Amino acid sequence: MARKPRKGGQGTPATVALEAAGVPFTVHAYEHDPAADTYGGEAVEALGIPAGRVFKTLVADVDGALTVGVVPVSGKLDLKALAAAVGGKRAAMADLAAAERSSGYVRGGISPLGQRRPLPTVLDHSALDHPTVFVSAGRRGLEVELAPADLVTLTSARTAPIGR
Repeated sequence: MARKPRKGGQGTPATVALEAAGVPFTVHAYEHDPAADTYGGEAVEALGIPAGRVFKTLVADVDGALTVGVVPVSGKLDLKALAAAVGGKRAAMADLAAAERSSGYVRGGISPLGQRRPLPTVLDHSALDHPTVFVSAGRRGLEVELAPADLVTLTSARTAPIGR
């Protein structure tokens, strides 16, 4: 995979983090449709890639601490499994404003990479079945493709079966 050059020095915190780390990645842009049912489904359709390779980034509250779960867009986050993966007892989806404030991204563009405040992160183990996966590059209509091992390294993630 080659790095796609940024135009005019414009990048997102996610792409800046990837460039700084020196890992191979590819940026995939598409026209975001504000009327789309789901952001992940829109990415799958626009890019023509299998839904199992596109992952959504969700912020949850596990025992009072914000935690990131990264799961395929074709499924849902299993909150009990996420809590167990980080040694917690209870998990619920985080308040949207708290998720946006913590990550520095807006809903539909939250990336596990380059977050304003790095949070404990769990990547669904199914990501390891693919040579590359797609996650938000930090903006609606922008995905980044990278090796799951690089995603794990850059986010200090653990892997666990957190999707259903």
